[in-house]
Amino acid sequence: MELTSEEAIKLVWEGAIPLQIRLHESEITTLPSPPPILVLGPRLGYLPLLMPLIKPHFSSTLPPGTDTIWFDYRGLPLKWHIPTGVLFDLLCAEPERPWNLTVHFRAHPGETLIPCQGEDNVKWSFINSLKEAAYIINGNCKNVMNMSEPDRFELWQSLVKGDMDSYHRVSSKLKLGPVGEDCMIRMLSSAGQPQQATGETDSVGPNRSCRIPVRLYVRSVGEEIEDIEDASAMDSWDKFSYINRPVEVHKDEGCNLTLETAVKRLLPEIFEDEPSTRGYVCLKKEDGGSKDGETTKGDDASTTGQQETTSSRKSRIKLIRIQGIELDPQIPFHWVVNNLKHPEYYLHICVFVGSPLPTRVR
Repeated sequence: MELTSEEAIKLVWEGAIPLQIRLHESEITTLPSPPPILVLGPRLGYLPLLMPLIKPHFSSTLPPGTDTIWFDYRGLPLKWHIPTGVLFDLLCAEPERPWNLTVHFRAHPGETLIPCQGEDNVKWSFINSLKEAAYIINGNCKNVMNMSEPDRFELWQSLVKGDMDSYHRVSSKLKLGPVGEDCMIRMLSSAGQPQQATGETDSVGPNRSCRIPVRLYVRSVGEEIEDIEDASAMDSWDKFSYINRPVEVHKDEGCNLTLETAVKRLLPEIFEDEPSTRGYVCLKKEDGGSKDGETTKGDDASTTGQQETTSSRKSRIKLIRIQGIELDPQIPFHWVVNNLKHPEYYLHICVFVGSPLPTRVR
């Protein structure tokens, strides 16, 4: 919170992970074996976009066949449509530098991964996610659908090249943010704009809550684990929970929604036995005092009960990680959304929990 928004966003765009990538032994046809390649993988990027750097390094040793690039980490095939930084945060409970990956150009595991034929597939996935995010925020995705081809090309190239200024110049035309402290500023400013005659009604207005696109990745590490670094490596995507839900934020006057409460709303299956009174930070009034007796959603718990609940919660949530940062659960959620979201306007949250996940979450 000591960083300005401009500084935080700049650091996010500059974020990169040092990668040490080896070719899988089954695809090595020459002696000696090719050495691994060391590259920087942008956190906001996607692993297949590194192919122009990686393939020339290994091309002389590949067996005959058609290239279909894919990666694995300790035997786990990596989903190429998940941003590189999110994969790293989720799979490396204790950050590994360099991150040791294996690249494959043959024997694609079709039962686990959708094939990625090249940059166009990644671009399509990105634009599709952007449309989904726009629909969640505005109730429609007209602004994305109506982008000119030059703007769409520039938006994509800004991500590929890590050009933050170019990205913001184009993305500002989409009118998808930022979120205000009461999560209603953008909604109110949009309410007075005339709707386009498309037959599709805009779902914005002063009485509508703000909806934040979130992709939540939940990994169970076991209650007995004291240090996250002791968590065992994951060998199957079936052991993760992936939740694609919006966080609906209502206008709670005088209070800020926290990251902790947002995560609880996304995971009611885990917190359904806990009171929903915590997770709000009451803001001080201008006269220096807080609102007398201000609570949210039925604050009947005593201080002692809240302390017991907090202790229980600590045994369940081990870690919340966004953009490689282990965040204080009480940080205002609007700050997290505005400064740590990805270019497709989704906020990707990695959560490590101690207790097993209910089956219905998966």
